[in-house]
Amino acid sequence: MKNFLEFEKDLIELQGKVAELEALSKTSNSKNIKNEIDDLHKKSEKVLKDLYDNLSPWKKCQVARHPDRPHSLEYINSLIKEFTPLSGDRNFAEDLAIVGGIGRLKDIPIVVIGHEKGNSTENRLKRNFGMARPEGYRKAVRLMKLADKFQLPVVTFIDTPGAYPGKGAEERGQAEAIARSTQTCLEISVPIISVIIGEGGSGGAVALASANSVIMLEHSIYSVISPEGCASILWKNSDKMKEAADALKLTAQNLKEIGVVDYIVSEPLGGAHRDKEKIISDVEQIIFKEIDKFKTMSPKQIKKSRTEKFIEMGTISIS
Repeated sequence: MKNFLEFEKDLIELQGKVAELEALSKTSNSKNIKNEIDDLHKKSEKVLKDLYDNLSPWKKCQVARHPDRPHSLEYINSLIKEFTPLSGDRNFAEDLAIVGGIGRLKDIPIVVIGHEKGNSTENRLKRNFGMARPEGYRKAVRLMKLADKFQLPVVTFIDTPGAYPGKGAEERGQAEAIARSTQTCLEISVPIISVIIGEGGSGGAVALASANSVIMLEHSIYSVISPEGCASILWKNSDKMKEAADALKLTAQNLKEIGVVDYIVSEPLGGAHRDKEKIISDVEQIIFKEIDKFKTMSPKQIKKSRTEKFIEMGTISIS
């Protein structure tokens, strides 16, 4: 892994020393060098554990946005057999910021939809950094209705800073497309399992996450607005993003406490990007378990349970 975060400076120095000693060990059989490498590995692991044991909300934002973090297509390609991508909204265009299609999860036929940020500069530009336009949400609506027609469970992977706010997107009905996608999530009679794998930003995330089960990775975030946007509005200063991150209560732990998310998936030490195979495997197990839960429920019960879940959010009892 070559990309380190701002707060991982101590780790960069240690791993730099390890790299130097490992290069030296190729030309020397000295036991002292090997012992020193072992000591530095242990020290690196301790530093990493100390850093990640008590991450602030702002640091969690940085981890959630890490460029090496596994994206939707990595989950789809690893977990979904016979994946057949489906493109276009049958109205205007194909939006590469949202991927979707049909396939099998452990031999269960499903429809899968996800935000895709891309993994290179060229690819990120092509996918608009995971910020979908109206046609992306209309494609999602089309796929959810297809799932409903054939009674297939829907799995969504959420990873977006928010819906694209550009002029063209607004002209083509961005707000209506997001609202329609959210409405479709609540109307269909098949189970929807949503996994927030990185950023869950604003209505752009809710449009695919109004689900029966909302699963969140330990260091992912989910909020009504980005910390930078919140700081710009409240303090007229985007440099106040750390304070905004605290105030937004955007961490998985905060949201589980108030019932917005149902499950938290523990990440490998140092974040999902440090062991992609493990986190993808852990996510697969919980998705499969959640889908299995709805097998005994009728379509009417599935829809009702999802609706009641969202109605109950934010309810307070007055004694």
